[in-house]
Amino acid sequence: MDSFDHQILKMMQTSTRRTTEEIGQEIGLSATAVQRRLKALRESGVIEKEIAVLNPSELGGHILVIVEVMLVQGGNATVNNFKKKAKNYPEVQQCYYVTGENDFILVIAAKSMQRYDIITQELFLDDKSIFKFNSNVVMGNVKVGLEIPLP
Repeated sequence: MDSFDHQILKMMQTSTRRTTEEIGQEIGLSATAVQRRLKALRESGVIEKEIAVLNPSELGGHILVIVEVMLVQGGNATVNNFKKKAKNYPEVQQCYYVTGENDFILVIAAKSMQRYDIITQELFLDDKSIFKFNSNVVMGNVKVGLEIPLP
């Protein structure tokens, strides 16, 4: 990857709605060259997917909960079972396997507190491999982003 690829990636991380012509004009490449580079970045897996970011408040609102999860000591099977279980909930927006006191950090977007209560029962309370969990309800967003810093 060269500086042109990095510039293209920076622009794609902020908006995928720009045309190849607009990108090319901004970085000094032809639209065809930008298309070729984008195709290569997609095929190589550098660009994993291009998505729309929705505004939860425009969709009736959701509560966002950050959950810290500590498992009982059960080895790889316990960890893998929880990973599989978390992937099955569409409300689990992000699930991180982490170091430190906790084993997982989850970001859950639930339609209501009642729905979060059901998720809590199914995902945590009914699972004997969960030693403990701690829920943190998000009161407001200070910064939200998935952009990876590039040179």
